[in-house]
Amino acid sequence: MSTINIEVPDIGDFSDVPVIEVMVKPGDRVEADAPLVSLESDKATMDIPAPHAGVIGQITVKVGDRVSQGSVIGTMEVGEAPAAAPAAAPAPSPAPTPAPVAAAVTPAPSAAVAAAQVAAPVAAAGAAPAATTQSARGDYTPAAGAVALPSAADIAAELVGGKKAHASPSMRAYARELGVDLARVKASGPKGRITREDINAFVKGALQAPAAAPVATGGGGLDLLPWPKVDFTKFGDIERKPLSRIRKLSAANLARNWAMIPAVTYHEDADVTELEAFRQQINAEQAKAGVKLTMLAFIIRAVCSALKKFPEFNSSIDLQAEEPALIMKQYCHIGFAADTPGGLVVPVIRDADKKGVAQLAAECGELAAKARDGKLSAAEMQGACFTISSVGGLGGTGFAPIINAPEVAILGVSRTTMKPVWDGSAFQPRLILPLSLTADHRVIDGAAATRFNAHVAALLADMRRVLM
Repeated sequence: MSTINIEVPDIGDFSDVPVIEVMVKPGDRVEADAPLVSLESDKATMDIPAPHAGVIGQITVKVGDRVSQGSVIGTMEVGEAPAAAPAAAPAPSPAPTPAPVAAAVTPAPSAAVAAAQVAAPVAAAGAAPAATTQSARGDYTPAAGAVALPSAADIAAELVGGKKAHASPSMRAYARELGVDLARVKASGPKGRITREDINAFVKGALQAPAAAPVATGGGGLDLLPWPKVDFTKFGDIERKPLSRIRKLSAANLARNWAMIPAVTYHEDADVTELEAFRQQINAEQAKAGVKLTMLAFIIRAVCSALKKFPEFNSSIDLQAEEPALIMKQYCHIGFAADTPGGLVVPVIRDADKKGVAQLAAECGELAAKARDGKLSAAEMQGACFTISSVGGLGGTGFAPIINAPEVAILGVSRTTMKPVWDGSAFQPRLILPLSLTADHRVIDGAAATRFNAHVAALLADMRRVLM
């Protein structure tokens, strides 16, 4: 037996990520790829797997410690030692976190874990290929062993503080952990950026200050009633089931997106009669080769074409800069909302505009398989420009999906239905696919949204148009 270090593998662009759960103890025998600890960044939740089968020697991290790629989280005994790699020093434990401030601190959502972009998210009623319990896009980090879903008023609290705070995502997450309104924090960093020391100083001052009287909003903010507290046992028998990690992480992000984005949903019907016949023909011809085209792959290809024609749909509003701007993306990464027993996640297909329908279908299948096995990495759930949420396999005639910030639009796809369509002389049976496009009205007006939706429908009616 040989002793090896267990190191944090590639976790994308994240660093200094907190440990939220330790799932093994010294002496436990584990298989290769078995989860050892869970990390929770401001965009995703991920498990660190065992690099080999063996026996856990020691675990050098605990809940609350922060680690980065290469950090040593413990040791294990294996039958055969792999090629030696330089061992990184264990990440230092962070300083104790001050208790949440009761006075002069505006309640705010819990610490960020999105979906990022990812999350979460994404379509309130949406579901598509199966996925994983690895991540959700949301700005929510639960306290250890607790579930605390912020109210809509909490989510809005940071947004109605008056001025726009200039702070990094990690500082915003830290402020939310303490319940601090960043709009009230005096910045001392470069170019007016808020630092950790600024937040700590604000907390210290708030603890020493007398309790402030409530300030009336005067109708200027979201002056909402608190969430009702009800003893349901008074009315009958109940069963209490804990929320899955994905649903806990998604809650704040979805509520924020629904409350903050002035979204409008536009509906369109696509005639996919010929496309469906073509899809079935190719699948029958290529069955022995293992080729299986899906309608989702054709929709992704049509959306990529539409994003090139209507580039404002492939953008994001940058509200964190000193001068807010519209970020126009020169790449085309498409996310698809995927259903799991624990909730929705969104795998992302990169450079989807450069791939054919067969390759898109294969990649969707691979991501779905990895998701079912809990193997999706954080990188595979980041960077989407546009999201597609399909409930066609379940039913439904239409729905209004929630935009996955910072994207500006999302396409909902419902079940195809055979309908009579007038061709000028008689009614003909046609296979109709309902499309529901939700768009951010700050960027996209009704005319542009309608044109985009109609263009996607035209492409699906005749995929030859994609070549033009």
